[in-house]
Amino acid sequence: MLKLLSLLQTGRDWPGRVLAERLEVSDRTLRRDIEHLRELGYGITAAKGPDGGYRLDAGSELPPLLFDDDQAVALATALRVAAASGAAESEAALRALTTVRQVMPSRLRHRIDGLAFTALPGDTSSPVDPDVLVAVSRAVRACEVLRFDYVPVGRDPSTAPSRRRVEPHHVLFAAGRWYLVGWNLDRDAWRVYRIDRMVPGVPTGPRFAPRPVPGGDIREFLAARLKGSDGGNTWPCTGEAVLELAARDVAPFVHDGVVEELAPDRCRLIAGSWSWVALAASIGRFDAAVTEVAPRELADAFRALSHRFADAAGPSSTAEAGPVGPA
Repeated sequence: MLKLLSLLQTGRDWPGRVLAERLEVSDRTLRRDIEHLRELGYGITAAKGPDGGYRLDAGSELPPLLFDDDQAVALATALRVAAASGAAESEAALRALTTVRQVMPSRLRHRIDGLAFTALPGDTSSPVDPDVLVAVSRAVRACEVLRFDYVPVGRDPSTAPSRRRVEPHHVLFAAGRWYLVGWNLDRDAWRVYRIDRMVPGVPTGPRFAPRPVPGGDIREFLAARLKGSDGGNTWPCTGEAVLELAARDVAPFVHDGVVEELAPDRCRLIAGSWSWVALAASIGRFDAAVTEVAPRELADAFRALSHRFADAAGPSSTAEAGPVGPA
């Protein structure tokens, strides 16, 4: 019955013969299970005829929910993560998890209680209002122009917002934050907005015809924009340098770069960043000598950082220098 309900919830018409074959049951057993689901409150419409089938109707009343074991564990996991992602208030998610757990059989409670993990929020200083998240998502689904007040990233959230008119296309969660990808009607360009900095207006605007996102892959598009690239999913600035350090000591701290071993205590690092100075600072965090820097823009960034660090250190004298190492 749980598998039958799962199939019906896909929102399509299922011929009785196909359902019986998928469930590996007789037509009589299928009809009996359909009747039992109706007794539980599920509205199931049956079409007569040789190709007749079944469809699960949307009702105004919520019947008893039925989950198989894997669905129940997935639901409990999602509720724990929901609060950390900003999709729900932590107290509401905890109450929902408690309610679901109470009606589960003991075997499932043991599995859920065994999920020993802590979901950390991505940005505790900028939580997402669940009502705002729902409003933006509703506009995306309805293909309706969204008007909202927005404080751009880099400005104090308390500053006066500016008005935006956007065709909302996708809501995504990445790097601990919720984002809206949409077409800015005033700039005629694609833009990415942080939802925690949005205040949607009511009502929404007229409907629009969805347009394809550049490249056709919304995940790749957002990843590129988060890297500061207007083109493909690559860093705007990519360079390389040789570090006097073992490759095994460098590789764990390089996410999407390449580490090439040159000698037991020497390696080449190829990496990227949104600016040359940021890339130089990223390479300079390793406690090792840096040589063979390329291209020239990266070498210039190292030179600029050296002057900044020298100014930050202030005047020095050998008299003030203490012993190096343990006393």
